[in-house]
Formats: sequence, structure tokens, C-alpha cells
Amino acid sequence: MPSNVELKARLADRSRLIDVVRTMAHAHSVLRQQDTYFGAARGRLKLRLQELLAENGEAQRLLSRSMGVRGIVQKRRDLFLVGQTRVHVDTVEGLGDFVELEVVLEDTQTTEDGQAIAKGLCKELGIGDDGLISGSYIDMLPHQPLWQ
Repeated sequence: MPSNVELKARLADRSRLIDVVRTMAHAHSVLRQQDTYFGAARGRLKLRLQELLAENGEAQRLLSRSMGVRGIVQKRRDLFLVGQTRVHVDTVEGLGDFVELEVVLEDTQTTEDGQAIAKGLCKELGIGDDGLISGSYIDMLPHQPLWQ
């Protein structure tokens, strides 16, 4: 089963990064996503709705009633494919602009290989170590009550 290496950074200049990554990418699409995080006892349970997804909302209603909603993250995502890396340029409501690199590892590649690919792409895109962040967008948002 394929695995990923992910890296996330806050962006100071979204337009500049998009201009650079557009020259490197072999594909680009724009998505509107809404991630709803539910009150799981352990770990995280997230339901993602996308603009292209034909979803009637039944899964979200069922999970909301049974587990409660921890929070909702709304974002615009520009998705670029650069080699084996998905470059997500996100504008997150209430948080600002971010870039997330997701290196999709091949069966023969190690996590270290993926980290090297991500670091090399960071250098090409002008993303320094000082801008790197860890965690999920939901963890960066102000605390929201569990039951909604």
C-alpha cells in the first residue's frame, strides 16, 4: 500500500509560489474543500466534501448526530502535480495561506527518500525551514465546542 511523506508551511506570498510551481507542474486543478472533524474518542475522524463530489450530506448528518462535530475547516486548494509530489496551495478560512507537499512514495522508496524529495522541492520553491509547521489546520483554529 502506498504511503506519503507530508510537509506543510505557512506562505507569505501565495501568488509568487503559484507562479513558480506552475512552471514545474504537469497538472493543475482547483478544489473547494470542507473538512468536518468529528468527536472521535481516539485519533481523528474527518469527512471531506469537495466541490466535485456529489454528496447528499447523509454521512455528515449521521456522524454529526452520533459523534458531535469538533470543528470545520473550509479552504480553497490549488492542486499541482510535480513528479510524484502533490503540491497543495491552500487558502484556509480564518488562518491564511499555506503550502503542503505530499510525496507519494513508490513501493521501493523509503520515508527518507520521500523526505529528500520534499526538501529538494522546498528549496526549488523557496520554502525555508523557518516557515515549516506541523499539525492539522483544525488544530490551528480557535477552540470550538465539541457538540454542535
